[in-house]
Amino acid sequence: MTPGVDRSALAGDPRFFRRVGPHTLAAVVDAAGADAPPRRLMLHRIAPLAVATGEDVSFCLNNRKYLPALAATQAAAVVVHPDMQDRVPETAVAIVASDPLVAWSKVAALFHPQPPVKPGIHPSAIIAASARIDPSVEIGPLVVIGENVVIGPRCRIAAMVVIGDSVEIGRDVRIGPHASLTHTLIGDRVYIYPGARIGQDGFGFAMTPEGFHTIPQVGRVLIEDDVEIGANTTVDRGTLEDTIIGAGTRIDNLVQIGHNVRIGRACVLVAQVGISGSTVLEDHVVLAGQAGLAGHLRIGAGTRVGGQSGVMADLPPRSEVIGSPAQPVKTFFKEIATIRRWIRRGSIPGQCDRPDATPNRDVD
Repeated sequence: MTPGVDRSALAGDPRFFRRVGPHTLAAVVDAAGADAPPRRLMLHRIAPLAVATGEDVSFCLNNRKYLPALAATQAAAVVVHPDMQDRVPETAVAIVASDPLVAWSKVAALFHPQPPVKPGIHPSAIIAASARIDPSVEIGPLVVIGENVVIGPRCRIAAMVVIGDSVEIGRDVRIGPHASLTHTLIGDRVYIYPGARIGQDGFGFAMTPEGFHTIPQVGRVLIEDDVEIGANTTVDRGTLEDTIIGAGTRIDNLVQIGHNVRIGRACVLVAQVGISGSTVLEDHVVLAGQAGLAGHLRIGAGTRVGGQSGVMADLPPRSEVIGSPAQPVKTFFKEIATIRRWIRRGSIPGQCDRPDATPNRDVD
């Protein structure tokens, strides 16, 4: 039986998400860091434009395709860019922000803050006597924590997490269910999503006539502050050097990071990216979904790599590439346009076009 849908709970269903409020308009505007005309108004929820009611605050991207939804919304208030504020219906208050997406994230966090950590250790957890765990830490069921582990204040360790010997974890870290960590040092405010595997052996071996010879992986994984690592992502520890993930980096689900990889500050790695060993990403690199990078490369700061690209050579800073093998975006699309012209004309340079040419036939 399909459960009934309560449309009023489509955003932030209280069965799953803690909700606080209502909040005054002034409190919402202050949280957003935005501007709005003063009005006595209480806002109870966040909601999409299409289903918002007279008690809700909504949000509109600075894109003309959303104008019909904005014009029809019943929301009490809408977070918008200055270019859109004149399009907000008279029934709604325009909360004007130079970056509406950032403002909206702050409003959403006001109504749906992270649940507070509940200090304590579940009785089913197995914790080595030498582990040093701050009293404010929350440890869930069936967690295993090894010798000499250090866990800082206000961390939340969810069910069935395994933390290997000597791992160190900073402040305000969240680790999702079934994650495992070994040979790792973690900074503050890191979020490791469910099922992530961090610190396992890198893929290192030598080939001999007798077979493969495994190379010991004696490096570590260093995760700096404010990093997020998505569900079922894997981060191999280094062979001799460390695998490093720079501060503020966001890593999506199902990403593979090989041994000795060094990722700079505030990089973005989208789902199913694969980075081979010893490759270096400088700061602010963006790798779109399913991009693959060969080993021992250097990707310059600010570079953007398109989805499903295959990067096989170093890239200078602020490159924009796509394709496999990856090449500059303008070059790639010029080639595509040229091939399409050839197809429309029905001829390709170098194609055999002799008058006496006959099709190949099977011979009995």
